[in-house]
Amino acid sequence: MGSINSEVCAMRKHTMQKTITKRLQGRRLQDDKLRELILYIARESEGDPSFGATKLNKLLFYADFLAYKHLGGAITKQEYQALDQGPAPRKLVPLLQKMEKVCEVATQKTDYHNYTQNRTIALRTANLDRFKPEEVVLVSRIIRQCWGKTARHMSDLSHQFIGWRLANIGDTIPYPVALISEREPTKTEINYARSLQSLAKKCLSSNVT
Repeated sequence: MGSINSEVCAMRKHTMQKTITKRLQGRRLQDDKLRELILYIARESEGDPSFGATKLNKLLFYADFLAYKHLGGAITKQEYQALDQGPAPRKLVPLLQKMEKVCEVATQKTDYHNYTQNRTIALRTANLDRFKPEEVVLVSRIIRQCWGKTARHMSDLSHQFIGWRLANIGDTIPYPVALISEREPTKTEINYARSLQSLAKKCLSSNVT
């Protein structure tokens, strides 16, 4: 009996270790993709005079949440938090610090319209091997569409996002809110919803004990 219990414990321990290892590998992949996405955005934005720290935050945000909405999943799967200036990846600051230490990026302070701008400069080319072609296309399109837009403009745009408006400062913004539409429903959609009312009532009543 004792040997059986020890075997069960060993199996459970092995399963837990595999689960922990898998989670750590997943987090490393997420961090690696964020690192490469930072490098890609920074390199592609070199000619944009309005590119600074705030804009980097917002470009990353739009890349992940629009990918979730249109491609079925976020690019980096990073956790985004609500800040005063809009959504931002929780790990961005510590990751940038690590990247500076290993000479992957540098921070250039410049004067932009009487404000100090912190520009992230890519010191190597991004490795896009783990990115899907459609992800790269999406990010490139976002960069082009936001070209020349100031940090204030980018922050104001992100403040229109329902996920930021519903969150408290410091809260995590869940990816599924990217699927919420704020437009008025069409008459067809309203009629379809009404047609489901009786079915919904039957389902709810059947669950009542």
